[in-house]
Amino acid sequence: MTAPVLNKKKRYMKPRSVAAFILLLSLTLFFASWGVFGHEKINHTAVLALPEGIQLFFYNHIDFITQESTVPDLRKYTLNDEHERPRHFIHLESYGGIKEVPQNLVDLNKKYDQEFVSHHGILPWHICRLTDMLTRAFREKRKTEILFLAADLGHYVADAHMPLHTSLNHDGELTGQRGIHSFWEAQLPDLFGKEYTFKVREAKYMNAIEKEVWTMIYSSHQLVDTLLIADKNLKKNFPEGNIYLKESNGNIAKNKFNKPIHSAAYSKMYHDALNHMVENQMQKAISFTADLWLTAWINAGKPDLTDLDPSDLSRRNAVLLGEELQLLKSGKLLELKSEREF
Repeated sequence: MTAPVLNKKKRYMKPRSVAAFILLLSLTLFFASWGVFGHEKINHTAVLALPEGIQLFFYNHIDFITQESTVPDLRKYTLNDEHERPRHFIHLESYGGIKEVPQNLVDLNKKYDQEFVSHHGILPWHICRLTDMLTRAFREKRKTEILFLAADLGHYVADAHMPLHTSLNHDGELTGQRGIHSFWEAQLPDLFGKEYTFKVREAKYMNAIEKEVWTMIYSSHQLVDTLLIADKNLKKNFPEGNIYLKESNGNIAKNKFNKPIHSAAYSKMYHDALNHMVENQMQKAISFTADLWLTAWINAGKPDLTDLDPSDLSRRNAVLLGEELQLLKSGKLLELKSEREF
């Protein structure tokens, strides 16, 4: 079912030239983990999960927060920021598992050198660090920093809910399943995401951010074997020649990013075998993102954000927000024009 498109002409978006935005979007399409579809849906819906007091401010800038959701991947690949890569993952096995890994940066730096952590990832520590930075930005009411940090935070939280971002077996390379990463996080949402429900609970305050982050990381990591085994088991009885889409010359079809395209039949059977795993992880990422945004705001002393935007803008957007929230009651969102990757 195609989601309705509401009139959103009056909604504010951070100014930028059209050419610059098109360039940014075209670059991030290539490198976005979770796919553009996933990251944009997660950040967009997280805004709608916020409570009164903070929600309208975020909604005034929902276009920015949605579209900026893939910028960390732009820094990682296009800008070749050497500090960016380890922020997107953690090889939990390399740290000795959840019981052995240091849960704060001070203990981490005592136990491991910089080369080790750069190679094996800092995703959970970076989420905690960004949340602290967002709290300071709220406290000092620095509008641009609030929006930038909130959008970034949503990206890393989304990454953390993709199970293979927590594993040394990042793309099934250790089990002979290369390509499963993009299959799970991009092709499946592209094919089936329009049928997902995005009706999520209202954001709630986190009493212990660090503990909640590590609980989330462990929960995601527990799904690694499940998604790998489901693929292996399915391939045992599925005709080998029908697993991938084929070109006229018999070669495996690739998308524009050189990723193998699984056949519609195999994709459907694998998606069914996962029993809503992709949809559930997206829903959890939405809630966790909104929880962190809310917690940062509350820990900053619940600053009044209404004076950061023109009052007439907020009045107009309050109407649009009400319409989107009404639509969300059915579990559906406005149709976002994200480019499909598969």
